[in-house]
Amino acid sequence: MKIVVIHGQNHKGNTWNVANILLQDITCEKEVKEFFLPKDLNHFCTGCYSCLENREKCPFWEDKKPIDDAIKAADLLILTTPNYCMMPSAPMKAFLDLFFTNWLTHKPYEEMFKKHAVVISTAAGAGAGKASKLVANNLLNWGIPEVITYGINVNAMNWNMVPDKKKVKIEKDMKSLASKLSRKKTVKVGIKTRFLFWFYGGMQKADWGASPFEKEYWESRGWLNGVKPWS
Repeated sequence: MKIVVIHGQNHKGNTWNVANILLQDITCEKEVKEFFLPKDLNHFCTGCYSCLENREKCPFWEDKKPIDDAIKAADLLILTTPNYCMMPSAPMKAFLDLFFTNWLTHKPYEEMFKKHAVVISTAAGAGAGKASKLVANNLLNWGIPEVITYGINVNAMNWNMVPDKKKVKIEKDMKSLASKLSRKKTVKVGIKTRFLFWFYGGMQKADWGASPFEKEYWESRGWLNGVKPWS
């Protein structure tokens, strides 16, 4: 299993520790590649829309490409973010903005429809669940059929301060999730992903996209004539 982890922070704090427990508990043969934000991608989307014509025209493509290649090759994506002010971290938000071309309404990759994804968030107080769901919504709109969220309020500023009782719960939860992920072989494309694909395809047919390049992209793959990317 090829696993790619995108950390929405540079430091190895509470969120990193939860993700690390999950990685250690995944028992199948695995190859793990990790990226830390903003260390590995320190840019903000400028809204130039160059990527809609060609992804490689993004002014930051050289820095984005290693992550883009890894994401396409992965079987499992894990995105982690601490909760800042009831939201994902700024580096995670910047990452999602820079990869907005992946949305179904634009130029989604066929590979996304065959992946699993997990979003992990922690909070010193409250809001971890909200942060993880906001990130998960992006991945669902990339076309990833199964996105599992895990948000937990750890009531601590750092891992050493996390109560033992809370750590026991996290370890139990991660072991259960790891067992499920280790058994996963194929991804079932559910009704939500199918509906989104149909809805955004209708937008392209009606020329309601942001540019003609998107419709050309969909047409070149036969998606506007009955071909499905998960077939």
